Amino acid sequence: MNMEFINALKDIEKEKGISSEVLLQAIEHALHTAYRKNFGSSQNARIEIARETGEIKVFSMKTAVLEVNDPALEISLEEAAESNPGIKEGEIVETEVTPRNFGRIAAQAAKQVVVQQIREAERGLIYEEYLSREGDIVNGVVRRQEGKNIYIDLGRTEALLLPSEQIITEKYNHGDRIKTYIIEVKKTTKGPQILVSRTHPGLLKRLFELEVPEIFEGIVEIKAVVREPGMRSKIAVFSKNDNVDSIGACVGPKGMRVQAIVQELKGEKIDIVRWDNNVREFIANSLSPAQVVSVMIDEGEKSAQVVVPNHQLSLSIGKEGQNARLAARLTGWKIDIKSESQRMESEEQALDDAVKGSEEEEVDS
Repeated sequence: MNMEFINALKDIEKEKGISSEVLLQAIEHALHTAYRKNFGSSQNARIEIARETGEIKVFSMKTAVLEVNDPALEISLEEAAESNPGIKEGEIVETEVTPRNFGRIAAQAAKQVVVQQIREAERGLIYEEYLSREGDIVNGVVRRQEGKNIYIDLGRTEALLLPSEQIITEKYNHGDRIKTYIIEVKKTTKGPQILVSRTHPGLLKRLFELEVPEIFEGIVEIKAVVREPGMRSKIAVFSKNDNVDSIGACVGPKGMRVQAIVQELKGEKIDIVRWDNNVREFIANSLSPAQVVSVMIDEGEKSAQVVVPNHQLSLSIGKEGQNARLAARLTGWKIDIKSESQRMESEEQALDDAVKGSEEEEVDS
């Protein structure tokens, strides 16, 4: 090794962010292992690389003793005093024992260490980068499929899209560009593992944050998001500025903003509803696009009875109960939906029951 090597380490420090001192210490450790392996030495040894010149030296380390029992580890006080006057029993004596052909072994060991350290450093940087992006969207390209797992090329690394995080109505073909949501970043022996999702509600939330400037600026706030991925979603929004329509901002001119998101989610239907601090109003809004006549709530049970026009009943419930189910998840309330006719029938039945009960009491008396 020489100055050229030292300068190369300094260049690596600048480009990769790996301390040259850390590299030199790792190389010294590797050389120690290589020395013991190649020269079968049972003695204690120390490897030293001169930080300024790159020169490598090997020193044997022996303990000064009155009587030598193990020549590989001990040296007599008399012999030690020849080169180290004033040496005391128990002190360590170092003697240079650098082999002639050690340079070739050193170069090979140093190369392996540097490559390994660079690889580890890059893995560390990737891990830190993507760990800080948990809960964010990343763009990637579908590269391969192993079983039901989809691997997405993010540029410097890959992300894993597990079957549970895939939308069942979507197909992922090689070369497809795709947006995913980072749900977790793990450290593994093979480097960072980045787990992403297409089904997470956070994906929809971040898409709106990226597409709608008013959300990014904090004027419009997303209060809640629920999804049945690939089918339908509901998002509750609120405007902190009375002059800004929260729904209009999310829809965008001629529906351009929401349509861009729908297109990214391959046609997933999105209901944008206005959040309201008044629970009755919020529940009524959550059933959009259906109209609501009235909402009665039971705070103890956290349930609501909603009345809708007769012709809006099927719309409010949705296909296989989807609209009502999403509204309940969005608001956090149990929702029972009835048409006006059903409510009238219930009231008439309740009135009849009350009258019958009263008549029976009179007979008994």
